[in-house]
Amino acid sequence: MFDKILVANRGEIALRVIRAAREMGIRSVAVHSTADADAMHVRMADESVCIGPPPSPQSYLSIPSIIAACEVTGAQAIHPGYGFLSENARFVQIVEDHGLTFIGPSAEHIRIMGDKITAKETARELGIPVVPGSDGGVATVEEAKRIGREFGYPVIIKATAGGGGRGMKVAASEDQIETAFRTARAEAQAAFGNDEVYIEKYLQKPRHIEIQVFGDGKGNGVHLGERDCSLQRRHQKVFEEAPGPAISAEERDRIGRICADAVAKMGYRGAGTIEFLYEDGEFYFIEMNTRLQVEHPVTEAIFGVDLVREQIRVAEGLPMSFTQEDLKIDGHAIEVRINAEKLPDFTPCPGKITHYHVPGGLGVRMDSALYDGYTIPPFYDSLIGKLIVHGRDRQEALARLHRALGELIVDGVDTTIPLFHALLQEPDIQSGDYNIHWLERWLAEHMDG
Repeated sequence: MFDKILVANRGEIALRVIRAAREMGIRSVAVHSTADADAMHVRMADESVCIGPPPSPQSYLSIPSIIAACEVTGAQAIHPGYGFLSENARFVQIVEDHGLTFIGPSAEHIRIMGDKITAKETARELGIPVVPGSDGGVATVEEAKRIGREFGYPVIIKATAGGGGRGMKVAASEDQIETAFRTARAEAQAAFGNDEVYIEKYLQKPRHIEIQVFGDGKGNGVHLGERDCSLQRRHQKVFEEAPGPAISAEERDRIGRICADAVAKMGYRGAGTIEFLYEDGEFYFIEMNTRLQVEHPVTEAIFGVDLVREQIRVAEGLPMSFTQEDLKIDGHAIEVRINAEKLPDFTPCPGKITHYHVPGGLGVRMDSALYDGYTIPPFYDSLIGKLIVHGRDRQEALARLHRALGELIVDGVDTTIPLFHALLQEPDIQSGDYNIHWLERWLAEHMDG
């Protein structure tokens, strides 16, 4: 058992890990920048270490500083949370080279799944259905046109090292392919230092479905159902729910078992998410996230498990505390991401919180690092909280979300709370009839941003 773990993150996810560790009797170390000296994760941890100035490259992304913090405090393991260094294979290798434990998958699995082409090839070898497209990187416009003719338009050009919608362009016809190809490569080079791209068939009205998986690193794997994350703005998730309103029990079992078998064959360790586009009853692999997801609480709510606790257990070499047969869905859960942003253009809105009131009651959870008087710094992601509700069915969860949003007060800064009040009035949201393009169209009709 670990005596002490270091949390290499900030905000609500750092608090999430600290709480799980405390319940397990494990002491926690928070690292922080000078801008986060008064942050809640620093206050809640057993120990804290300042690792640099506000810019992330000089603090939360500084590998030497994080390793030094472990050595100074005697922490035996590092939990990366999500973002920052959570999917950095080099970081994992350095952690292990220093005799520390990385609470997450191996450097090899992070490396494999971090390259989109290798990930797709690996998924295909593991029996996971993939989107039709190029077998690897596409180097020329002529090759791009050939692939477009082979699979039919529209096609989407994606950066091999991409994420968050960067280096991603759609070509609806052959006369658009050259511009889309060159633009995607230029964006990929600027964002990732790697201009390699690949091409896939572009699905017209898919949903974004992700399967939560978990492995013990010893050849055992399970799935914990799916989450529907189709409501997105600029490829960033806004509203997530589990189970998916469009997925049948038979479809869930089929794709879940494929994913569970895949992580078992890989010898994968810890939490992971296999993401798909879903259209007309078919699933198409897009990527695997080798970390905990922002939206993991909705899965925890319907299965009654603590995924962070489980991450720590398997990192210690212990077996998973549940089997596939133990995992039964109970009810429905929804998460909305509360950002400190000014509508309608979603510009970040850092500043001082003058009043903060958390909703309560049955089936309501608020994951946030806010408190009265806290000043949101301008240096990091604008996510300030996640409101999660759980009900016996989807309608009860929606009603509970409406009630909880009415109780939530965040004064002093602008937030995206009004967006969710508006969305809950929409018939398509009430019925679950939406796809990955729905929110962008809705925003174009209802907001100027």
